[in-house]
Amino acid sequence: MRARLAEWELSVQEYTSLSVLGARPGLSNAQLARRALVTPQSMIEILSKLESRGLVARADDPDHGSIRRATLTAGGRDLLAAADPAILSIQEQLLADVPPRQREIVLQGMLSAMEKLSSRLDR
Repeated sequence: MRARLAEWELSVQEYTSLSVLGARPGLSNAQLARRALVTPQSMIEILSKLESRGLVARADDPDHGSIRRATLTAGGRDLLAAADPAILSIQEQLLADVPPRQREIVLQGMLSAMEKLSSRLDR
């Protein structure tokens, strides 16, 4: 993944963060960190880099003064759309030996495992 993402000057963690925000805009730092499987401290650094590149915007949560919500900018959406095909091709390579009718089951299993890992980070 690193080699494929180098074209867009993205780390795996940065791409993951953009991808998660693309699917779930408005997450807090802590929520995004759990979904990207990094520490909240690491996510602060990741978001700062993405924000300085104009890919992410953060705004204060109107109900919680200490929480900042992150969203993709137009540039972030464009970059994600450009990088997605390269990452999807990796997924296709990984699943090449899985019969097409079973791919959805494998993907759901992987997502379930990630959710479990993410929830363990909450503890």
